Amino acid sequence: MHAYVIGNVAVDETVRVDQWPTAGASIFGGHGSTDIGGKGANQAVVMARCGLPTTLIAPVGEGFRARSIAERLEAEPLECRLVRLEGRATDFSIIFTRPDGENAIVTTTDAAQNLAPEDALPALGQARPGDLAVLQGNLSGETTSALLGEARRRGMVTAFNPSPLRPCFGELWPLVDIAFLNVGEALALTGASGEAAAAALHARGVRDVVLTLGADGALLSSGGIAVRVAAISANAVDTTGAGDTFMGAALASAALRGTRLDELALVHAARASALTVSRKGTLGAFPSIGEMSAILAQA
Repeated sequence: MHAYVIGNVAVDETVRVDQWPTAGASIFGGHGSTDIGGKGANQAVVMARCGLPTTLIAPVGEGFRARSIAERLEAEPLECRLVRLEGRATDFSIIFTRPDGENAIVTTTDAAQNLAPEDALPALGQARPGDLAVLQGNLSGETTSALLGEARRRGMVTAFNPSPLRPCFGELWPLVDIAFLNVGEALALTGASGEAAAAALHARGVRDVVLTLGADGALLSSGGIAVRVAAISANAVDTTGAGDTFMGAALASAALRGTRLDELALVHAARASALTVSRKGTLGAFPSIGEMSAILAQA
């Protein structure tokens, strides 16, 4: 199986703060890290470090940030296809992180929002039936719908993480095989939580549903069976990218073993996420190739 991850890539600037900024207030902060992020890039890097053949398709604009992204991703074990959009700014994120590891993120989307279907669809030209198409919520609704539709036409397995949330997502579920959501996203999209939220998505055509529950672990609903996996205890330093680590590791674990998502895939994902939150940064915090290999070798 080959994974095609179509999504955003951004330069992440992390600022350490003791409290969240409020309207009209000026607060002190400390420089945390400068790294590459964006949900598309995050998930692609994790999957590639797991050993799954992975292609990242992501839009960038002009300027030094685009060059930084290209140079940084050259070091990763994936095929990177950056779509350059003239007259657009490369996306970046400002991440505020507190001492307890919680974060708040502001992300620009000039490049991601202006990736047109005709710019993205050719990237799936070599995809085969059974390959994996992975998308998130940063692209426009039109482009996301077009990519999911083309992936379905090609017989690919589609995985979707509806973050950030958009009103149009309710129309996309018939095109989605696998959905990854957190508690807030599930409630916003289905009006329910837990197994009730999963049932609502199954009714709309989603085959496998994974709900991440924070400290309460994760829930997998598939084939009429619900499985819960406990979270792994970790000293949380920075939660940036934890959900992307979980999704990427879970998908890669199942794909490399030639199976649908299962309990072991979620266990592997939980272990990988525990490593991510124990470190500062984004790509630099993700488990290394060696660490992912060790995690995936565990039963």
